[in-house]
Amino acid sequence: MADPIHDGGLTRSEVEAARARAGWNELPEAETTGPLRVLLRQFSSFLVLILIVAALVAVALGEWIDAATIGLVVVLNAALGFVQEWKAETALASLRKLLSPQAMVLRDGQEKLVPAREIVPGDILILTSGAKIAADAALLRASDLRIDESILTGESMPVAKSLDEGRDRVFAGTAVSSGRAEARVTAIAGETEFGKIAHLTGSVGVKTTHLQRKLGQLARQLGLAALLVAAGVTALGLIVGRDLTEMVMTGLSLSVAMVPEGLPAVVTITLALGATAMVRQNALARRLQAVETLGAASVICTDKTGTLTENKMTATKVWTLDRQYDVTGTGYDPAGHIEAEGARLRFGDDPVLGALLQTGLHCSHARLVPAGKTWTMIGAPTEGALVTLAYKGWCDLPKERGVLAEIPFSSARKRMSVLYQSPDGVQVLTKGAPEQIVEICTQVLGQDGAKPLGAAERDAITRAYEEMAADGQRVIALASRAAPDHHIAEEELTFLGLVGLIDPPRAEVREAIASAQSAGIRVVMITGDSPITAAAIARQTGLKVKRQISGQELDEMDDGALREALGDGVLFARTKPEQKMRIVAALQAQDQIVAMTGDGVNDAPALKQADIGVSMGVRGTDVARDASDLVLLDDNFATIVRAIGEGRRQFANVRKFVRYLLSSNAGEVIALVVNIAIGGPLVFLATQILWMNLVTDGVTAVALGLEKGEPDQMAEPPRRKDSRILGPAGIGTIVVLGMYTGLSSLWIFFQLLDFGVELARTTAFTAMVVFEKVSVFAFRSLRHSNFRIGWFSNPFLLLALIVTLGAQVAAIYWPPLQALLRTVPIGWAEWQLIAAFALPILVVPELAKIALRRDQRT
Repeated sequence: MADPIHDGGLTRSEVEAARARAGWNELPEAETTGPLRVLLRQFSSFLVLILIVAALVAVALGEWIDAATIGLVVVLNAALGFVQEWKAETALASLRKLLSPQAMVLRDGQEKLVPAREIVPGDILILTSGAKIAADAALLRASDLRIDESILTGESMPVAKSLDEGRDRVFAGTAVSSGRAEARVTAIAGETEFGKIAHLTGSVGVKTTHLQRKLGQLARQLGLAALLVAAGVTALGLIVGRDLTEMVMTGLSLSVAMVPEGLPAVVTITLALGATAMVRQNALARRLQAVETLGAASVICTDKTGTLTENKMTATKVWTLDRQYDVTGTGYDPAGHIEAEGARLRFGDDPVLGALLQTGLHCSHARLVPAGKTWTMIGAPTEGALVTLAYKGWCDLPKERGVLAEIPFSSARKRMSVLYQSPDGVQVLTKGAPEQIVEICTQVLGQDGAKPLGAAERDAITRAYEEMAADGQRVIALASRAAPDHHIAEEELTFLGLVGLIDPPRAEVREAIASAQSAGIRVVMITGDSPITAAAIARQTGLKVKRQISGQELDEMDDGALREALGDGVLFARTKPEQKMRIVAALQAQDQIVAMTGDGVNDAPALKQADIGVSMGVRGTDVARDASDLVLLDDNFATIVRAIGEGRRQFANVRKFVRYLLSSNAGEVIALVVNIAIGGPLVFLATQILWMNLVTDGVTAVALGLEKGEPDQMAEPPRRKDSRILGPAGIGTIVVLGMYTGLSSLWIFFQLLDFGVELARTTAFTAMVVFEKVSVFAFRSLRHSNFRIGWFSNPFLLLALIVTLGAQVAAIYWPPLQALLRTVPIGWAEWQLIAAFALPILVVPELAKIALRRDQRT
């Protein structure tokens, strides 16, 4: 049983008792943010597990150098991944600390400001304009109370609240737009509507990214192939009479050659560098693979309020009986103007416009406050838009508020009136819903003065109102009359005009959506706002909508009907959190890679359900940020398009260096297998293979991962969900290049065998390193020649080539490395032989790409 509530609120003992029962008013922290879990997930890759097993085998065989080298790679990979992902997690924690929410409560008969987490059931909240509501509560008293519930429902307009049944509840996470109230807390933390949606978000299981799945698939294939080849070659060697220990070491060498040990580290470094670059562009990747997954997105499901729009009401149209006006500028910055028939107008230029602007300015509780180069609006969004409109019209701003009396807005009357002391006398100023204002007016003001409000004038007002509403605008009517008796009464007013308000789209959104569509990516709006408003924003942002589906209609649709509706050009309005999840899941069932953007707690479940969730870092809730994979630090929809380009670049580069590494490894494997089959001595030693795979190839592959995006990457459609990192073309390239480099190095080995096995092995070893360095130019682009992308456009690659070739020179001439790798010096004749076989690797791919592009153009 609840404790009794006193007029003075809870006492200290009642607060402590309530907290003992209900706990703190805070949602549980996401479990995935702990440093240990972030570290452990770096070892979840199958390739990493293969490396760990290879290191253990090396330990068992007494090959301590090999084991230590592989172990170093595993540790480096884990460290890089942990540092980048932990930086993302701590950055989110910093965002949370910036909020430090507090709430005003009535306790022990006094109003107290306390941290929001200390609110308990039974507390009495004091709600004033601008306050964020800390818990679900039932109203005890309310005056002109309007609540911005967009963060919870997606509804862009404030909702009027009163003591009437059905309108007497306020919810955690929402904010007071105007008015004042006292409300008794009924639920805190996870029991609030906010908390229930957060729980729904938690019900979505842990997801793996597209890149993780593809790399996992590749790792399993490579692991199986390595085991089969190593076992087969070992068995073959034993059959032909080779020594058991020698064949076990050869099998280990083959398994080491088959598995690209540098791949996990290269992938991690490449994604980490990409994620760091995205932070500079205001996108924070919470997981390294997040940006790459966004690059694969075929559908972006986006919220409207605060994501596509500014979440700031703006006056865009003014209608009077004999004139119409356009208004420029958005938000609460008065740096716009009012124009009619191509001419800019101010307060004193037009008597009807002047009267309308004065009424909107003074029949209001809102005000604009300059804050450096920006403006802050305090009050209800609708009133703030009218005040901003008056500023744009250069109205005379009074030094003090001249309101003598007020009839506040109510949901029944749908209007508000004030008795205002103007320089010309006392006036009644009224604003509200057009139909409610027209019924109390007897005259209408025109350019020639006031005249009776007849049937024709009423019809004209109605038509104008309906046209503006059909365009998605919220329409406010304004009226006034003289009040020489200083009596405020809503009767016999003069109708002034209509003002059309809308939450405008962000300036950059139209271009961003066009860029996404040109890249073959569908953009689907899913909002909690009305269909009319959503359709208007869709038109203004360039979204092509053929059908609008409301939440109620969606509930009546089965999965088959929903899949059919998702075919093309659909918009969802008045949707609930679970419906957003259903839409995302339906798209995923069609093999689409879905990105979901949003900022409110109502978006969080769908953010987590999507292949990649994109939340807003400034306006977004903690729940939305925790559910997302990518956080936009500037709340800018255009950043998503830049992230898509970065994601496509990352995946293309992953595909490039995977093919590069595997083609290098294929050459080593072919040389080893053929050598064993014909009974020759080992062409490469295990330490030499590790040197090639980890030191020389790894550094070059990292530089390859820094290749810039290709010129036409955003003109290509999204890759298919079932597309592989290695397709048939990739496997063919690996086999052909591997055959050439493997057989070439083996030919060099046997040609020099008469001069000693150490010289022959060192020359073949060096040849393979040079072949692999030269072949990197073939993989810089899988479609364009180096003449198109520029031979020197990647300075990191040129530096990597200098460093790795220099390291190889040291490996054959520096005594410490000679001892480690068991090499001997080679002469100019051997270098010339290597160069002769390396030249075709540089020339043939260039000619093939040029010929292929020429065929595509013809």
